[in-house]
Amino acid sequence: MAGLVGSMGTFARGSRRPAALRRARWASAVTIAAGAPVLRTAITSPPGGRKFRRWTVVLASTWTAGAVAGSPRPLRQLVRPATLTRSVVRPAIIGAGAVAVFSAGAVVTTRIPLLRDRIRAVVDHARHGSLPTVIGLALLTGVTEELFFRGPLYDAVDLPGVHPVLTSTAIYTLVTCATGNPMLVFAAGVLGTITALDRRATGDVIGPAVIHLTWSTGMLLVLPPMVHRFDRSPTGR
Repeated sequence: MAGLVGSMGTFARGSRRPAALRRARWASAVTIAAGAPVLRTAITSPPGGRKFRRWTVVLASTWTAGAVAGSPRPLRQLVRPATLTRSVVRPAIIGAGAVAVFSAGAVVTTRIPLLRDRIRAVVDHARHGSLPTVIGLALLTGVTEELFFRGPLYDAVDLPGVHPVLTSTAIYTLVTCATGNPMLVFAAGVLGTITALDRRATGDVIGPAVIHLTWSTGMLLVLPPMVHRFDRSPTGR
C-alpha cells in the first residue's frame, strides 16, 4: 500500500528539467498511440468475457508503463505529506457529487433510444459479467489513467502559454473517442476536467484517483439497474 501511495504522490514542477520534459512528451505520445487501440479493443469486447478482462489489464499496464517512463523523476520520490481531508475526503465528496449529476442526467438519456443503446453497451459489461470483477477492473484502469493523464501527460503540457487543464483534458477526451461511444467521450470530458482541476489545486494525483474511483464505482452500481428498470418499463419497450 505504501508503494502505491508513493507512486501517486506529488509531481513537482521544480524537477521539470528540459530533458525530463522531452522524455515526458515522447513517453506520452508513445503511450497514447499504444493505449488508444487497446482501449477500443477492450471496450468493444463481448461483455463479461475473458477478452474484455484480458485487454483491460493490458490497458492498465499501458497507462502504468507510460506513467513510469514519462515521470520527471522516479515515482517513488514523488511524495509529499497530505492531509486525509485533502487527499481522500474532499475528492471522495467531489466524486460522489459527479455520480449524482451523471445519474440525474442518465434519467434523461435513458429515454433517448440512441443514447440509451450507448449506455447499455457500457453497462452490459457489469450486467453480463461478474460485477465485483468489473468494478475491480474499473478501479484498476481508473487509477492507472490518473497516474498517466494527470501525471506525466499533465506535466508535459504544463508550459508557458499552454493551459494544462484544458489541454490534458482535451487529449484525454480525444483518446476516449477510440471507444466510438459518445457517452464515454462526454464523460471523459467532464471527469477529465474535474480531475485535472484537482491536480492543479493539489499538485498530486492522489485526489484525482480518488475522484475517479468514486465515480467509477458509483456509476457501475447506479447505471445497470437504471437501464434494466427502463428496459422493463412500457416506455422502454
